[in-house]
Amino acid sequence: MSENADEVDSGAAEGAVAGGAAVQGSAARGAGAQGPAAQGSAAQGSGAQGAAAEPAKPGSAAPAGSGAGVAAGAGGSATATPVTAAAAGGAHAGAAASAGPAGGGAGAGAPVGGGPAGGFDASAWQARQALIQQQRARAAAPAAWAVRIRPVEAAPIRTATLIAAVLAGLAAALLLGDGMGPGLLVAVLPAIAAAYFAARAAGRKARPWTVVWAVGCVALLVVPALRDSAWPATLAILSAVSLASLALHGVRTWPGVLFSPFGFVDSAVNGVGWAWTGLRSRSGGLGRDRWLPVAKAAAVALGLLVVFGTLFASADAAFADLLGDLTPEVSVGDGPVRVLLFVLGAVLALAAARTTAAPLRWDRIRIAPGRARSRLEWALPLVVLNLLFAGFNAVQLAVLFGGYDKVLKSTGHRSYAEYAQQGFWQLLWATLLTLVVIALALRWAPRGGAGDRRFVRAVLGTLCALTLVVVASALRRMDFYVDAYGLTRLRVSVAAMELWLGLVLVLIMAAGVFGARWLPRAVAGSAAAAVLAFGLLSPDGMVAERNVTRFQQDAKIDLAYFQSLSADAAPALDRLPDPQRSCALRGINDELAEAGDVPWYAMSLGEYRARKILRERPLKASYEDCSRLGTFGSRVEP
Repeated sequence: MSENADEVDSGAAEGAVAGGAAVQGSAARGAGAQGPAAQGSAAQGSGAQGAAAEPAKPGSAAPAGSGAGVAAGAGGSATATPVTAAAAGGAHAGAAASAGPAGGGAGAGAPVGGGPAGGFDASAWQARQALIQQQRARAAAPAAWAVRIRPVEAAPIRTATLIAAVLAGLAAALLLGDGMGPGLLVAVLPAIAAAYFAARAAGRKARPWTVVWAVGCVALLVVPALRDSAWPATLAILSAVSLASLALHGVRTWPGVLFSPFGFVDSAVNGVGWAWTGLRSRSGGLGRDRWLPVAKAAAVALGLLVVFGTLFASADAAFADLLGDLTPEVSVGDGPVRVLLFVLGAVLALAAARTTAAPLRWDRIRIAPGRARSRLEWALPLVVLNLLFAGFNAVQLAVLFGGYDKVLKSTGHRSYAEYAQQGFWQLLWATLLTLVVIALALRWAPRGGAGDRRFVRAVLGTLCALTLVVVASALRRMDFYVDAYGLTRLRVSVAAMELWLGLVLVLIMAAGVFGARWLPRAVAGSAAAAVLAFGLLSPDGMVAERNVTRFQQDAKIDLAYFQSLSADAAPALDRLPDPQRSCALRGINDELAEAGDVPWYAMSLGEYRARKILRERPLKASYEDCSRLGTFGSRVEP
């Protein structure tokens, strides 16, 4: 209602309250009238003639005989709006100017606020509409960062890229239906080829960091081929995807390192359309004389393989076994799953190729630094925190390296293992929060010159050094705890994470000395290296090895916990004497028996070793013996 009142020039109204209903080119009659808008109508009363239906042009006078006018009453004011409105003198009825006879009327034709008399300001209305359209367009427009990261136009997809994507889909359908083993690495190779062909078409050249990421990606995909345990294999696959995104996008900043994996989502959607456009462009020029010879050659090759392969398999049993092991088994019941895997493999290969051809430019996202603080305002909280860290570390040095008997007595703990258990998780959180504090401190650090930079390095470097002592204290606590209670998956995982956090602190200290341009990629590379080392060291094997060694020393063992370990633990558990050996391996044996025969491309090295051990030395202990030793009891980690 208020916008209409601002955009329409109303006529004189007796007793009208300011801001009434819109009236275009008309005069209203009646005290307190706020009726609906009337376009081109004439006001009746006092011999008034009908006003023109068309609004008067700017600067023109009111038509003769019109009772419409602008009432200028005492105390009345007009606000300059895009289209002038008549303001009634006063806010109540009785203070309005009455319309006079034809050609008369108090204040008739007097413009208010620079607008036309008794008419519609078309130019002002058009200006306001243009402003509204601009505001709507601005609201509908994408954010500035979304515009900056848009990729360049991708070059047309090559035939080699299309073929590689199809091969990736076939490999995924044939090799991944039975599990994640060496087949995953084989299925990824066509996708790597598709990205390579797309990079050549786009004219992109490999840089040193790109080669590092690519090699790391392939190395991480070796972990599922080596380890039967699902959790290090899953971490390795996720890390491989992250490194692939870094290699294909070519990023080097923090936004690029953090957001580049999300670029695969955009590339997966656009990659399908990109491939479809390429297929349609080829359909017109792909005549029968081009595809028919290829189809004939493929059919002949397939026929020869089937005929001679069948003959050789029937002639030699060893060759038949080899051929059966190498050939993927596909049944009608697996059809939907195989089709889904084919689509997934082809789409992922197209996403990798599309990302290579036209990567999102994540490095163009700029994070503005915070307002620089003064030295006192910035340093006071950090200096206090450094003093607190120094006091805590002084106590830790005394406790960790001897002289903790008094501490145990004062705290009421019976052993240092209990004391260590109480504080490890708190120290882990302290390390994580310290990294957050460092990031926020760098955002609001003083930046007045070289002196401020040296000051910031000194304060934050001291905090990093003190935090490294906290990391050492946490690891020392975990070592005591493992000696007392044994090693578990959770404990080895958090210890590995604590070690990586310590490495990140060292990298931050090095960045303060040599510059931080390389820091985002170094942190990403260190995380991938940690995941790779974690998978290659076989955490389940480490857990079993440590607990077997502990059993040989003090005859303490938790057979119930071994039932949840993967086949990677079989070589270490095989060292136990019976009946402990048979009971410890019972869970692995049952799991492998339930899985049945597994093809080579779905069998990891850890599973292969476990099957060999169980085949050569079968289990001897009975269910009753294992139950008596507590093999099937529940276990709660302290």
